Amino acid sequence: MRLSTVILPIHRWSEGRKVWQRAEELGFHAAYTYDHLAWRSFRDGPWFGAVPTLTAAAAATERLRLGTLVTSPNFRHPVTLAKDLITLDDVSDGRITLGIGAGGNGFDATTLRRSDEEPWTPRERADHFAEFVPLLDQLLREPSVTYEGDLYAANEARNVPGCVQLPRLPFAVAATGPRGLKLAAQYGQAWVTTGDPKLFETGTPEQSVAAIRGQVSKLGTACEAIGRDVAELDKILLTGFTPDRPLESFDAFVDFAGTHFELGFTEIVIHWPIADSDFAADEKVFERIATEGLAQLG
Repeated sequence: MRLSTVILPIHRWSEGRKVWQRAEELGFHAAYTYDHLAWRSFRDGPWFGAVPTLTAAAAATERLRLGTLVTSPNFRHPVTLAKDLITLDDVSDGRITLGIGAGGNGFDATTLRRSDEEPWTPRERADHFAEFVPLLDQLLREPSVTYEGDLYAANEARNVPGCVQLPRLPFAVAATGPRGLKLAAQYGQAWVTTGDPKLFETGTPEQSVAAIRGQVSKLGTACEAIGRDVAELDKILLTGFTPDRPLESFDAFVDFAGTHFELGFTEIVIHWPIADSDFAADEKVFERIATEGLAQLG
């Protein structure tokens, strides 16, 4: 199992550089960031763009994998995103992972729309995602792409020289529904979940584990349907959205990691502490978890 972190893009780079470099010093496998225009309780505070932040982080680090958790079609287009990604992959010398999901009803869903426009419905988000992922896959693999679909188009879109990572940089597909899990099985090098959001405030850790076990089983079914071995996919758990409190103490993390390791997860992602927020945590506990936490699993 690997341990990674999410660094929210809230820091001016004079401070942010130190955070990303510290993540590398602590030995995290990867450091990701959210790809949003704004997010929940952070909406009225500092919030920087994911792609420039990752570009700067790539220049400030040497070994740390970098990526998004997650990018969505809410405000991204496959053609322009592909150009940004091959640039990021080049600057980082092949250290980029794209976390990608269908998106939700947050600020990303409304910021680019007129006041009389409704956000996409869940079905419409799934429709966009189902076309977005295959087109992005093609754009990152081929030097020139022409495509005309129901929702997206590309007219001789060029991506030369392509990705450093071949045949393209890895996708970590966030999904829990049948259409998203099918995309994860077809196009993912990894699958991402945050657990069952309905259990976050009122559920129990035991209920959360049962729900996640069910998600893992459904992923296996989706892989089986296309003849793929589910073991080929890394399984990533982004923490902070389940009833558990894995950063409450070192022992709490070890217990949490062990339970989810048994479910088949290969990577756990914890949020970098942010004081006076939902992601507040004791920094000494956090750093001990970073350096010692997984060693306790044997």
